[in-house]
Amino acid sequence: MKTEVTDKSRVQVNIHSRLTVVSSTPTEPMGLARGLSPIDHTMGCHTAHIIFYYRTSPFLPGGRFSMDLDNFRVSLSELLSKYPRMTGRLVRDNDGHGNWLVKYNDAGVRMFKAKVGVTVDEWLGFADESDERNLTVWEDMPDCDPISWSPFQIQISEFIGGGLAVGLSFTHLLADPTAATLFYKSWTDAERGETTGNRPPVFELPLINNRPPPATTTTGNTSTVTKHLQKHSKIPSPDPSFRMATSTFKFSDRIIKKRLSEIADKCPDATPFDYLMTLFWSRIVKLKTPDLPPHTQSISLCIDARKLLGVPIPDKFFGNATSFSELSLENEMLTGDNGLAEAVASVHRHVIGITKDDVLSTVDWVEASRKELNGVFPKAVQMYGPDLTCVSLEHLMVPDDEFGSIIYEAKFRNNEKPVHVSYHVGKVEGEGLIVVGPSPEGGAGRSVTVTLPVEEIGKLCEDPVIMEMEPIMILSGGR
Repeated sequence: MKTEVTDKSRVQVNIHSRLTVVSSTPTEPMGLARGLSPIDHTMGCHTAHIIFYYRTSPFLPGGRFSMDLDNFRVSLSELLSKYPRMTGRLVRDNDGHGNWLVKYNDAGVRMFKAKVGVTVDEWLGFADESDERNLTVWEDMPDCDPISWSPFQIQISEFIGGGLAVGLSFTHLLADPTAATLFYKSWTDAERGETTGNRPPVFELPLINNRPPPATTTTGNTSTVTKHLQKHSKIPSPDPSFRMATSTFKFSDRIIKKRLSEIADKCPDATPFDYLMTLFWSRIVKLKTPDLPPHTQSISLCIDARKLLGVPIPDKFFGNATSFSELSLENEMLTGDNGLAEAVASVHRHVIGITKDDVLSTVDWVEASRKELNGVFPKAVQMYGPDLTCVSLEHLMVPDDEFGSIIYEAKFRNNEKPVHVSYHVGKVEGEGLIVVGPSPEGGAGRSVTVTLPVEEIGKLCEDPVIMEMEPIMILSGGR
């Protein structure tokens, strides 16, 4: 059930101060400008937002609720010295192409401090996406020269009773959610005096940056994301009256293991992601097309490609390393009466079959298009949402640790783990978005955050097949 909050004024998030955190050591040489990769440029339509919720704040000196960020800012400032891409500003190149560069000028990261008039548990029980937006900064890049605009922003929000939310907001042009998560983990490690955050980040990948363009955009190895870029290159601007809503479903370790065991004969290696992606895909198809569904169903799948691209230390690459691909299944397999086993097996084969060449074919297409446009990168298009899209955060599970994930090991000085972490992407209009990520419970437990047109999300929250799995509903706009 949703927690009832009778005094809606208490729900308000009141920002009471703004400041800028700069790096403790100036970037050398100051003013250096770095270009962005082809993958970076494809993501330019979107922003990304991550919120880490804590039941107990690390800022409780003497047991009294008093938030002092001075020491907190020191560790952040020291870490930012290694991340000039975060503290710099976006500019256009001056060679006539107008492509994006990041200027390393140490202009800093914007930080906001806010207070929320309810406890963190009350918030997780009643808030929806529109409320949650107030815990991060949803600010698009200015159309004019963005030299004074901070592409990375942090909001620290205090809840009644000592809870805390740390919200990260950034343009997807410069980083993907994995990069931001790993940066945040390095920050919390530094706050605890751990040395894991001392390794410098990597900003360029030899396989992607400065890759020579192929002779033509028409190659024999056209990836599904390339087809996506071609398909949506002329999509109209979304209707401003069109509304999307979001709900989060948390599934227990017990129930996911039970469901995986039930399909083990047909797909013994299925992961929690394989199962949950297939389940939600099938249920969303049924609510979208209850009468005459098409013969086949398609979904766009987004995974992390750091390991595919040969990053020496995958968790230190800071930028975009996402891989989009398309999977189509026959309607009978996905929504028929014979269960999901065969569909889950198909999803599993597709995920493990994604290769480095699939990622590089997209890079080649973008570079070839750039060549045909006299050096200008093709205009960024909407990557999430025009087709139903599913994002996997399975790679953020801790290897060989049944109970851990990188997300829920982001602990500050009081060693308090997050009680929930939310991931959102800006400008997700259309068919919808599914994000499957770790759960604070660990093991096979997972959190699934779904964004759909507002009239559809309510139906999904009442879907009997999903409800049979006894999810805990939080931050639900569909109830």
